[in-house]
Amino acid sequence: MATYDPKGRSALITEGTNRAAARAMLKAIGFTDEDLKKPIVGIANTWTETMPCNYGLRDLAEYVKQGVRAAGGTPMEFNTISVSDGVAMGTPAMRASLVSREVIADSIELMGHGYQFDAMVVLVGCDKTIPGGAIGLTRLNIPGVVLYGGTIMPGKHKGRNITIQQVFEAIGRHSAGQIDDVELKEIEDCACPGPGACGGQFTANTMATALEFIGLSAMGTASVPAVDEAKREVGRHVGELAMKALYEGRRPQDVLTRESFENAIASVAATGGSTNAVLHLLALADEAGVQLELEDFDRVSEATPLYADMMPSGKYSAFELFHAGGTRLVAKRLLDAGKLNADCTTVTGRTIAAETAEAVEREGQQVVMAVEKPLKPRGGLVILRGSLAPDGAVVKVSGAEYMQHTGPARVFDGEEDAMDAVMNDRVKAGDVVVIRNEGPRGGPGMREMLGVTAAIVGKGLGSSVALITDGRFSGATRGLMIGHATPEAADGGPLAFVEDGDTISIDIDARTIDLQVDRQELERRAEGWQPPEQKYPRGVFAKYAGLVGSASRGAVVGNPPTPRSRPALEA
Repeated sequence: MATYDPKGRSALITEGTNRAAARAMLKAIGFTDEDLKKPIVGIANTWTETMPCNYGLRDLAEYVKQGVRAAGGTPMEFNTISVSDGVAMGTPAMRASLVSREVIADSIELMGHGYQFDAMVVLVGCDKTIPGGAIGLTRLNIPGVVLYGGTIMPGKHKGRNITIQQVFEAIGRHSAGQIDDVELKEIEDCACPGPGACGGQFTANTMATALEFIGLSAMGTASVPAVDEAKREVGRHVGELAMKALYEGRRPQDVLTRESFENAIASVAATGGSTNAVLHLLALADEAGVQLELEDFDRVSEATPLYADMMPSGKYSAFELFHAGGTRLVAKRLLDAGKLNADCTTVTGRTIAAETAEAVEREGQQVVMAVEKPLKPRGGLVILRGSLAPDGAVVKVSGAEYMQHTGPARVFDGEEDAMDAVMNDRVKAGDVVVIRNEGPRGGPGMREMLGVTAAIVGKGLGSSVALITDGRFSGATRGLMIGHATPEAADGGPLAFVEDGDTISIDIDARTIDLQVDRQELERRAEGWQPPEQKYPRGVFAKYAGLVGSASRGAVVGNPPTPRSRPALEA
């Protein structure tokens, strides 16, 4: 590895007689001459007191800073935004969620450039802060580490562990008359007992796991829960690790390879992780210049057994995975099964195989299955294509009870109308719920649909109703729920021309999703089609809608599809 100057960037700000004014400004807030002679490490914090997921990051940052100082660096902390998916779910506020990924990445890039940090530690929690932080760090390509704040502890209700997933599903059960107001309130009050990100293998824990397997986070750091005392030592260790990466000149582009992305996909498949991983790993690959396609997710998932019995489709929470042996144990299963690229380098400078060798399995644990006895022979991510989604759609089959479905479409132009229909029993067994104009551009912002999907399950329709949308799902979603349908309706995708009663056929094994309407009829329906009027003519949502690309490429901003003069009715 070429010689790397650990003070090579911040010297532009802090050294020389002509930088006296800059030093004066920094001395005003307590930095000394000795501090400013050392490498400067940015601590990118996504702390907020608007949700539990990131609430503990302010305290965690202090331990990270201790580690940086102990290793000879000077930490400087700054904050980004953070939007809670769980708080915003099911409302127009949810449109801000995916947009926030881009703002977080841009914030980190701007601060890294504006202060010329030599290295960086990125503290993350809720869903979009993780890929946003990883993308920002990769864009800067300076030595650094992503540190996940950790999972929330599970709540307890009637003797069993519950998470926010059970609250959303309880709303549907309440509407169906299965529980009363008192029990719904009990579930609400005990599901989230303190700080930390949502407690199953939902999007936050999925992406935190993926970043360990990809090498941007240190193996074993993510699975330590937010309120566990060991998290403090994790913080100190990561601060020291950032300095080690700086002195050794190890940057994100050194660990982000096609093989490391395959490892990340394998971790998602092996743990029954969120479909949002498809969107975020595609976007990170785009930033890293790594060629990654939708079919890579299907290929790797097909070859990767499901080993971890985790919520939403399984029994256990992320806290219970930690006590079973954590992410290292999952990595060991995959390595022993020959499903990992063992020689990939991680941020520690060691290979993923070397990191996995330190796995410790708790005797009698039941969260991670034995190598020879996986829960399922294949992972949960499947990519579908067909006349209804010619550019692809994503489904997580680890939470689906059946693999084929043919039924009549029930079409809704937005999430609220669909939710109203489900809650008022206008969706029946056998239906295919279609929610359109919720894609990256049409939403704008590609809202998650956990409210609707959880209501369907809560109503007892999880094994008899399918759903397809150009929006996306929470990692807590389960059932035959198909998202990221592309091209999206706002770009003239076939979803725009589905009508109530049309027959839709889904075949997971064949990887197909088709609208049983002949092309001539579709072309008739598409005559005179115009994109829907944008909901936000000005501001951040207008900018996002004008710049965002297809979900099939990760909904990357700055690479929008060519505006369509006609609908996308590819056969």
